[in-house]
Amino acid sequence: MSFLARALCMVPLLSALSCSGGPQKGTSSAGPVAADTRPLRLPTGVHLDPAGRSMAVGNMPLGMIASKDERYLVVSLSGWREQGIEIVERASGRVTQRFPQRGAFLGLTWSSDGRALYASGGSADVVYVYSFSAGRAALADSIALNAPGIKTARYPAGIALARSGKQLYVAENLDDSLAIIDLATRRVVQRIGAGPYPYDVAVAPARVYVSAWGADFVSAFDVSKNDALVARHPIDAGRHPSALTLSKSGERLYAVSASTDRVAVIDTGEGRVLSWLQDGPPGNVGEGSTPNALALSDDGRRLFVAEADANAVAVFELSAESVGDSTIAAADRLRGRIPVEWYPCGIVVSGDSLCVVNGKGRGTGPNPNGLRPTMRLKEADPHTYTLGQLNGTVCVVPAPRESGALSALAQRVSHADNWDMVAPPKQRHYPPFEHVVYIIKENRTYDQVLGDLKQADGDTSLVFFGRPISPNHHALAERFGIFDRFFVNSEVSNQGHPWSTAAYVTDFLEKTTPDLYRGPRQEHDDPGDADDPAAGYLWDAAIKKGLTLRNYGEYTVPTAADGAGRLRARALLPSLAPYTNPAYPPGVLSITDQRRADVWIDELHQFEKTGSMPALEIIHLPRDHTAGLAPGGPTPAASVADNDLALGRMVEALSHSPFWKSTVMFVVEDDAQAGSDHVDSHRSVALVVSAWNRAGVYHRFFNTTDVLATMEEILGLEPMSQFDRFSRPLREIWADHADMQPYRAITPVQPLTAVNVADTRDARASAEMDFSQVDRIDDDELNHILWRAMKGARPYPAPTRMSLQELARSH
Repeated sequence: MSFLARALCMVPLLSALSCSGGPQKGTSSAGPVAADTRPLRLPTGVHLDPAGRSMAVGNMPLGMIASKDERYLVVSLSGWREQGIEIVERASGRVTQRFPQRGAFLGLTWSSDGRALYASGGSADVVYVYSFSAGRAALADSIALNAPGIKTARYPAGIALARSGKQLYVAENLDDSLAIIDLATRRVVQRIGAGPYPYDVAVAPARVYVSAWGADFVSAFDVSKNDALVARHPIDAGRHPSALTLSKSGERLYAVSASTDRVAVIDTGEGRVLSWLQDGPPGNVGEGSTPNALALSDDGRRLFVAEADANAVAVFELSAESVGDSTIAAADRLRGRIPVEWYPCGIVVSGDSLCVVNGKGRGTGPNPNGLRPTMRLKEADPHTYTLGQLNGTVCVVPAPRESGALSALAQRVSHADNWDMVAPPKQRHYPPFEHVVYIIKENRTYDQVLGDLKQADGDTSLVFFGRPISPNHHALAERFGIFDRFFVNSEVSNQGHPWSTAAYVTDFLEKTTPDLYRGPRQEHDDPGDADDPAAGYLWDAAIKKGLTLRNYGEYTVPTAADGAGRLRARALLPSLAPYTNPAYPPGVLSITDQRRADVWIDELHQFEKTGSMPALEIIHLPRDHTAGLAPGGPTPAASVADNDLALGRMVEALSHSPFWKSTVMFVVEDDAQAGSDHVDSHRSVALVVSAWNRAGVYHRFFNTTDVLATMEEILGLEPMSQFDRFSRPLREIWADHADMQPYRAITPVQPLTAVNVADTRDARASAEMDFSQVDRIDDDELNHILWRAMKGARPYPAPTRMSLQELARSH
């Protein structure tokens, strides 16, 4: 289980409709897909301005390979909604065949003659075998990685064919091993340790390399005379190496380190790194371009690198040493970048063109065929769920050789990623804040809570928890500012908490989240730091700065109860442990947020006695997540009312304290996955509370990482990634004079003690869900249960992406 999944016990048992069975026959598609190159702003705050043409493919593709004649592209879909492969006709952009699989993850390779295609089966623990001829594929076989009766989770990732063509090498991502399959017998003949989370495989004439995604090395193996592998000393290749590619001679191996924005150039003869290609954003940002796929030009002198979080392909010119060719006079240098679409994660070089597969494509889009109130998620259209809205694309772009053309493309990348829009220091003026209180809540959209505020852009038909249930949210927004263009960076909580505390999500989390939410992928008990950002978290930045810090519930798990039977909390990260209040309850939904508010207010009173309050406080206030209609549990309205009153009481206590004039509180949701919004499925609730706020409605775009950037500027912290470095902090919302009037909490009309009754269909469905901690259930199904609880038989609406007019308004 990933770090955040361990932190929140978040493994919802979701299943996509198209993945409910085994592989099926391929089906033909409609005609070619027209390119869509509108300057779309993503919830991460950057824009898309792709070069070339774009072809639509399925849900979250992570791998791609070209047919031997280069007329077709095969993509591996590793999404929540669907998994399998698609065959794309390159000239027309048409998806000619689709093959659903029970699992898929990254790996694709051809037989020596190109008549057989091997595809990794991910959670299915098999390698699928397809016949291929004249552009048509057919499922021929599947090779099991487990012997009969064995249920070890293998999770095949990268795969490669042996030079002899007789064996297949399979990186088993969850078994920390490399499997060697004899293709004649279709059996695993050898299995050898390859390090934590093996990812990719590269095959040299007499050696095999495997990247250890969860460590800092590339495993190396000699091929013996009987084709068995013999381990050599691993090669230190930087933090979390993933994609690999070899030069044609096999003398150079290139390995990406996504979380450090570097590419290692390895001398395979000496087994050591010769040099590092620096692939980060400008301005010495710690991380944020996320290189995660590689391809060499036909002459081996240029390296193309897919930058997942720059939405671009970097073009490196290689030196004599990096190529292994003494006739080359050039030095290693980044020549420029080519803009593509959201989250590029695979590259195929074809002549003078690059084919680039983009995992998230053009972003989330409208879903007019939303779920009906009588449906459960497994019975309905999976496109309605946020992870199911992510359709990938393939961009076909030129690989320019002229400096002028590449420079113009690089400028487009810089502008789209906001790298040329950093405000000068003189604009960074804030009130005299000495303390920041940061509250992270759970999973609500703007329209669900604040859609009834008539002075802002809300849709009253989508309101779940209006003013009678959340009076404090409404009153706080009206007094301190209504932000109706706040967007979360994340799709779901597995990404939401890292985005909210680190301004970044690793490629490990992005690529494994879909299967975690489908249910089949089960992580290691101790994944190490595989999913931790290299630059650390907000609390690490505060500690480095020497600031005082206190943590309440974020990244904590339950531990032994105290003498009164109340659960205590333990921090999951050693660096956070000294600053965590153990009396503050962890994210257990049976514990009220009133109890959490009590603990925080009690400690605030202690700070008042000493005259000293921490500079940064991080608080998890989770009960607006709700517990559905589980019999005997709190009703959804009671859960949100509890959360609302807890927030109101905390603001009241702060506003009566001597720290009111010197404190600002930021309140956000970690993600917006649990509902609909008429502007965008990522639009969510944000509150900024202080004595210095100017009331009003703020329509301008800002997001999770803009909130972090604002806190960093106030506290003097260094940015953690490119997303908070090149951001839009809230510098314009402050008044010249403080309003010291205290806030008085409002008790919701909704009773906090209301409980669900039993013996209804939704109550029975809720009873089957696990609410022991947040996000352990099917959020989309829960959301429809909540809709029926609050709205009765009224049809459930579908989320949509903002229109172009609304985009213009949000600037």
